[in-house]
Amino acid sequence: MDTRKLTEILRGTLEPNQRKQSEEQLAEIHKIIGFGPSLLQLVMLNEVQLPVRLAGVVYLKNLITSGWQEKDADDDEPAPFTVHEQDRAMIRDIIVDAIIQAPEILQIQLCSCLKTIIKHDFPTRWTQIVDKIHIYLQNPDPDSCMGALLCLYQLIKNYEYHLAEKKVPLIEAMNLLFPMMYNLMENLQADFSEKSVLIQKQILKCFYALIKYILPLELITKEMFTKWMEILRSVMVQPIPELFPQMDDDVRAELPWWKSKKWAIHILYRLFERYGSPVNTREEYSEFAEWYLTTFTGGILEVLFRVLDLYRKKYFVSPRVLQQTISYIDQCVGYSHSWKLLKPHMFAIIQDVLFPLMSHSEADEELWNSDPHEYIRIKFDIFEDFVSPVTAAQTLLISCCKKRKDMLERTMHLCMQVLRCQQAEYGPVQRDGALHMVGTLNDILMKKKFYKEEIDSLLSQYVFSEFNSNLGYMRARACWVVQCFACVRFKSEPLLIEAVRLVIYALLNDTELPVKVEAAIALQMLLTSQEKVHGYLEVQVTQVTTELLKVIRETENDNIANVLQKIVPMYTKQLMPMAFEIMDHLATTFSKVIETDSGADEKAITAMGLLNTMETVLNVMSENAEITAQLEKTVLSVVGHILQHNIIEYYEEAMTLLCDLSTKSISEDMWKVLELLYQLFEKEGFDYFADMMPVLHNYITVDTNAFLSNENHILAMFNMAKAVLNMECLDDSEMIAAKLLEVMVLQCSGKIDNCIPSFVELVLNRLTRKVRTSELRTMLLQVLIAILYCNPHLLFTIFDKLQESVPNASITQHFMNQWIHDIDCFMGLHDRKLCLLGICTLLEMGPQRPNLEEIVPMLLPSCLVLFDGLKRAYEIRAEGDDESSSEEDDDEDDEEILSSDEDELEVMHSKHLENLARMSMKNSAIEEAHLNSNIEEYEDSDDDTYEPHETALECYTTPLDEKDCTVDEFVKFRNTLTALSTSEPALYHALTSVLDEQQQKQLKAVLLLADQRKAQQDSKRIEQSGGYSFTVPAQVPTKFKFGS
Repeated sequence: MDTRKLTEILRGTLEPNQRKQSEEQLAEIHKIIGFGPSLLQLVMLNEVQLPVRLAGVVYLKNLITSGWQEKDADDDEPAPFTVHEQDRAMIRDIIVDAIIQAPEILQIQLCSCLKTIIKHDFPTRWTQIVDKIHIYLQNPDPDSCMGALLCLYQLIKNYEYHLAEKKVPLIEAMNLLFPMMYNLMENLQADFSEKSVLIQKQILKCFYALIKYILPLELITKEMFTKWMEILRSVMVQPIPELFPQMDDDVRAELPWWKSKKWAIHILYRLFERYGSPVNTREEYSEFAEWYLTTFTGGILEVLFRVLDLYRKKYFVSPRVLQQTISYIDQCVGYSHSWKLLKPHMFAIIQDVLFPLMSHSEADEELWNSDPHEYIRIKFDIFEDFVSPVTAAQTLLISCCKKRKDMLERTMHLCMQVLRCQQAEYGPVQRDGALHMVGTLNDILMKKKFYKEEIDSLLSQYVFSEFNSNLGYMRARACWVVQCFACVRFKSEPLLIEAVRLVIYALLNDTELPVKVEAAIALQMLLTSQEKVHGYLEVQVTQVTTELLKVIRETENDNIANVLQKIVPMYTKQLMPMAFEIMDHLATTFSKVIETDSGADEKAITAMGLLNTMETVLNVMSENAEITAQLEKTVLSVVGHILQHNIIEYYEEAMTLLCDLSTKSISEDMWKVLELLYQLFEKEGFDYFADMMPVLHNYITVDTNAFLSNENHILAMFNMAKAVLNMECLDDSEMIAAKLLEVMVLQCSGKIDNCIPSFVELVLNRLTRKVRTSELRTMLLQVLIAILYCNPHLLFTIFDKLQESVPNASITQHFMNQWIHDIDCFMGLHDRKLCLLGICTLLEMGPQRPNLEEIVPMLLPSCLVLFDGLKRAYEIRAEGDDESSSEEDDDEDDEEILSSDEDELEVMHSKHLENLARMSMKNSAIEEAHLNSNIEEYEDSDDDTYEPHETALECYTTPLDEKDCTVDEFVKFRNTLTALSTSEPALYHALTSVLDEQQQKQLKAVLLLADQRKAQQDSKRIEQSGGYSFTVPAQVPTKFKFGS
């Protein structure tokens, strides 16, 4: 292919007026054999302009990503494009050379190409990559080494998540390449140049990827591992050249020397945490863990102490290196061997490293003043916590004070010394650090009687005074400490009142935004933990709510939205007049958040928080129809925006809001939304059908007459169910679709008979194809049983009409046989109740019923299985209703303190053995229950906890599930049998004569219970009609046994 012509076409893609034509030309020629290799060769030409080469490599990457793997053609569809094998061979031959020769901006894209090629072709079609890397790693040229390492990194990353047995091809390749990595790394140790350090960094990245999830001990022998540990030690102690003394810290952290150290400490932490820690490691590494802990801990700690010493002496240390260093030391606290080495230095680390880290820094102050919004974002960023040295410092402080003797006492002595100091020795920055440390240790302090008694005085003497500080960060810290100790039992009520007053004042009147945010969260914690606070806030709740709305809009912080979610349900009555204002504020802020492009993850969290707060407001105001109607317009504008703009990450929340709007009544606007949902279903397919189901259920059940008034409503529901059932989705969507049909049948009984033939045909068609689970099969049968219960003659008439197209087998007999065969697969209350009502309806049909000869012997035993299941389900429900939570006192807890020669492993091991013993006893009981249970035996089991009393779909209720439902399955069953005994004695005899002695006892118990339930129903009816109130002598028990 002509390279010059290809260059011109690619250049055209960069020109706005030629782009469309050039892209069309590329679409025409990209399938020609030779196109891919020609494009790669063009990318390698130095004389071609870099923007053109970049356009070419991006097109090549997309071509390889979409067309490298051979794909099978769908029925009646042309075969999808794949790169020809001849082209693939040519690209494989030169891709490694291209990566080595290319500038860095092109290397990134070429490595992406290589990743795809390795994924599909190594080792089956392309083992030569190992030889290529091997050759280039021997080349003394730095660019060759770096390019080869980039290729090796892609090879290793390809196997990152594979199990050990699937990594064999990689291990075989690494047998050749791993020693070369080590030799290259060792030879570069004396060279501190930037190129050398960049190569070292890449080698360390390869090493980290290799050991990230599996440590290949057959490759990394103890001798080789020891050599690598020396290399890592060497990298960690290498000095950093002072290139530019005035360089910004952010820029300095990105220097290759610090990057190299970052990867070295990454490796050390990963090795200890995953393979060298006897508590965490898997069994195959237990011997290695013991060897690692005793052999390397001393040397590694010595290196890490050097890093901390640099920080202590005010030298720059990269935040990531500092964070991983502290995290490594945190892992060491739990082991006696490492603690003995760590113990003499631990308090110095707390005092000289953790304390300064946890104090307000110059960088904090600069950010606070220049960009308070960014300051708030970083302080509340959960992703930041994973890499923050401050979070690592908090974790280490908690570990050593919780697990090791004297550490808490010495730390608290330091903190109190700082807080009590009146001289200039300690200033506000140090007081901030001391309060930060005290708040961090809140859980431990509140479990120690000595400290628990002093928390009141700590707050009154050292925290409350900081609310009046002229420094914003100290006022924010005071609010934060109140958050930490909000759940303490205040000995003095005036002290609690003062805490609330100070926090509310800070929220309403402080001029600094970060202080308002901390005050809002402190108020939430006080409301959650202190019941007395509810009354104190009541008089100011509207002012507080208004201020919270302003802060939410200004900060877009989801934590403040959570505060509002706490306040609105507590003060519903007081906030009713401003409900519309609250909702409007939230909707406006939501629109503002989703329109910004920066910080996608944080934006999504904030937006979801706002939607959840809107849901809370909607829920608590739902009792007031007038207010709900006002709120509906605002909510629907938000939901409409989400659905019409396909903002799929908020679909679930949108459906929840729609569900809330349709729980009590359905407005005209909500009926229009049904059309929007149907359009969404047709466009997006079935991905969100499960999320839609609660709303669809409301449309059918909340205003059934309005639902039935427009045949398009019924048609939309049926079409959705039909589309799902015809697609055979792998998730629960098919069961939900069948449930939708069942709800329509039971809710609209007798009013949609013209639709029932379509329902039956759809369900039967699905049953004739492969059904993967018994749950789906029973749900499909349930639709037919529901139709049988509502209109038995209609069902069997439809079966007879459909029978003409199935001459070889009886549809009716097949349905009844499958139903009875699967009787033990019907779970929960609703499903079993419907089954029993269906059987009763079948028996009550008289001469018009179909032939029951095949199933008659199984009918009553099947009913007894269902009643047995109902018995368990009703028992569990009754127990759930009676459950009451009991509060446990926070007793003093010294159990977790370890002595110096004790490992965390030993303490955990003894607890683990106790847990195993308990689990073993429980499992053996369950196994015994499983072994002894079958369809003919109905003995009570002491352990039925493995069976849910309700199925997941029972939340979609029908008239049979309402509390005031007059249809009782026990009473119906008794009445049916009683009627049969006189009207059709031969059938009655056929049904009952097959029962053995045990089953007859069970039947008597069911009939007795039916009498009791009937008596209670009659009593309730008389009471409700204004008659006498009396107690039935035989109360209906919540627990009963069939054998009694």
